[in-house]
Amino acid sequence: MSQQLVYGLHAVQALLKGSPQQVQELMLLRGRKNQRLQKIIQQAEKNDIALRFVDRRTLDEKVGDDGNHQGVVAICAGQTKVHDERFLQELLQQLERNGEVPFLLVLDGVTDPHNLGACLRSAEAAGVHAVIAPKDKSAGLTPTARKVACGAAEVLPFVTVTNLARTLQQLQQAGIWIFGAAGEAEQDIYQSQLTGPMALVMGAEGSGLRRLTREHCDHLIKIPMAGEVSSLNVSVATGVCLFEAVRQRSG
Repeated sequence: MSQQLVYGLHAVQALLKGSPQQVQELMLLRGRKNQRLQKIIQQAEKNDIALRFVDRRTLDEKVGDDGNHQGVVAICAGQTKVHDERFLQELLQQLERNGEVPFLLVLDGVTDPHNLGACLRSAEAAGVHAVIAPKDKSAGLTPTARKVACGAAEVLPFVTVTNLARTLQQLQQAGIWIFGAAGEAEQDIYQSQLTGPMALVMGAEGSGLRRLTREHCDHLIKIPMAGEVSSLNVSVATGVCLFEAVRQRSG
């Protein structure tokens, strides 16, 4: 059976709270006295999860050069739950039944797991219902992405689709307006009406929105830039756009 690692205090705590059955074992830094770590230990013991106390070198080797484990690594059975197009359709139907206005984030080819994790964290904090990304040429829910997401990956649905353009068409048919972020757009986010059913589409690092994705957007919007820097990191831009939508939608 395949295994996956989840590490970092926020990510592991969220995993134990939402899906403790996934955790086979917790590896913990021996001798560390930390209140948050103690809460994780209590959660694990409550769910009869095996604990193994090890030295820092063992944890460092487990997560590799790219990981900041913060003294805790969860060894999980199988892969992270990733949703498909059918789930997305069911989610939209559920939102309609509940009288909720859809609020979605679409990532068009974001390949850096750090950026994906940061986008997930901002999206969860903003109240986004789901994050959508193409299956190919995009970052997946790797341990690094989950760590940077600080628990958001465990509670926010992440939907991967085979054909993003087709998915955008289906969203439009469901009454959802597609707003694509593009530096050359004439309209900025503060002039845009972001209060209705919407999906915010953010492009890849460097290249931005793909041509076909751009053509399926109802509106192109931009963040006004006053300085010499021409663009923002995709995760920063995502946070700016999402929380402008939150400001409008809570008014």
